[in-house]
Amino acid sequence: GIAYKSGSFPIKALGRARASMDTTGLVKILSDATTDEILGVHMIAPRAADLIMEAVVAMEYRASAEDIARICHPHPTYSEGVKEAALAATEDRALHI
Repeated sequence: GIAYKSGSFPIKALGRARASMDTTGLVKILSDATTDEILGVHMIAPRAADLIMEAVVAMEYRASAEDIARICHPHPTYSEGVKEAALAATEDRALHI
């Protein structure tokens, strides 16, 4: 019963994933439609176990999708997928698609 926004980003669009030839999966962020607070994060991706901690910390501090989108993520890395999914949820667009 909660109105939400969704943003996802395919792993195959990441330079690091292409270089590693491991391009299967996606990162998806769900945020409240009104407040933009992150409600949940789905990751089916290489290194998901390493990436999820960013989402867990953000949710613990009731961060918004925009908060994650504004964080500087190094390039080329898998963590860029988290930023891209946050951009897709916030602005309805990712940079690298």
